[in-house]
Amino acid sequence: MELIAGFIVVAAVIAIAAVVVIREAGRLARTPPPAIFDIEDAFDWIVEHLPDDAAATLSAQDVHRILDLQMEFFERYGPLGGVVEPNGATKSSDGPPSGPAVVGGGDEIGYIVARSAETGEAYIPEQVDAVVEVQLAYLRAIGAVGPPAEASEDD
Repeated sequence: MELIAGFIVVAAVIAIAAVVVIREAGRLARTPPPAIFDIEDAFDWIVEHLPDDAAATLSAQDVHRILDLQMEFFERYGPLGGVVEPNGATKSSDGPPSGPAVVGGGDEIGYIVARSAETGEAYIPEQVDAVVEVQLAYLRAIGAVGPPAEASEDD
């Protein structure tokens, strides 16, 4: 009798564990994993996916330098007009800023071109734009950003 009761208890524990595991597996399958940005993975991916015309004129060091200057631009001005901290938190305590973040715009490209010329290695806007566009494709691929925004009536 004790042996049968022991088997029933073990079977009940296994059944409960199976239900919990199946339920959690289903929940995890419905919830996408968080986007993790690894700078080395991003750099490797960008260099690998750079268009041929840009890859022919830029070394891996050039790509790294352009990305560094882009981070410098974000630290100074932020994609939301300087209201974004490097960790993504907003500087304002009034909640998140209104309006979409714009990455890859003319101000950003102009800044990178000007700063690269000031610091010794000038790039043309087409080179910078190619690197920024591939970086955005990487961020979309990992799920860190959404698709490009539609133009509004104000544009």
